[in-house]
Amino acid sequence: MEYYQYIKAFHLIFVITWFAGLFYIPRLFVYQIEASQKPSPDKEILGEQLKLMAKRLWFIITWPSAILATLFAIWLLVLQPYWLQQPWMHVKLAFVFLLYIYHFKTHQYFNQLQNNVVKKTSSYMRIWNEGATFILFAVVFLVILQNAINWVWGIIGLVILGVLIMLGYKVYKNIRNKNPEA
Repeated sequence: MEYYQYIKAFHLIFVITWFAGLFYIPRLFVYQIEASQKPSPDKEILGEQLKLMAKRLWFIITWPSAILATLFAIWLLVLQPYWLQQPWMHVKLAFVFLLYIYHFKTHQYFNQLQNNVVKKTSSYMRIWNEGATFILFAVVFLVILQNAINWVWGIIGLVILGVLIMLGYKVYKNIRNKNPEA
């Protein structure tokens, strides 16, 4: 089992790059939505460049990372099947399931914007951008503490995190309203 640590390292690397993509793609959506409201030729120039950036990020980094992180995770579970008997792992896998739901919904937004269909506001996408953050916090704490018993405290912590993020968003929105260059 000397290669177990290598598999674990690859799993972590691809989890990190997957989250990097999930953190950045909604920011590109914000910029695409805002570019769609600009006058020509800025609208077309920015729109095409942002679509290209999103396409490369999504298909070269984010999707491959999601698939590879999952494959290495399955490999780890095959090598250490007793992890599946741990309650914290069940909770972690539920969060991974939520992460995939988030990923697929983000893919829908990606497809809409690639087709110049703007159904959401840039403010919505700024808030959407925090979805992966909540899942990341939950999964990291579960893996490090390996304790599903204190899930109530974890939920309370996520709610507090959500409130802090929303407060930060409101403060930043006020600052941007006063100074659009901020």
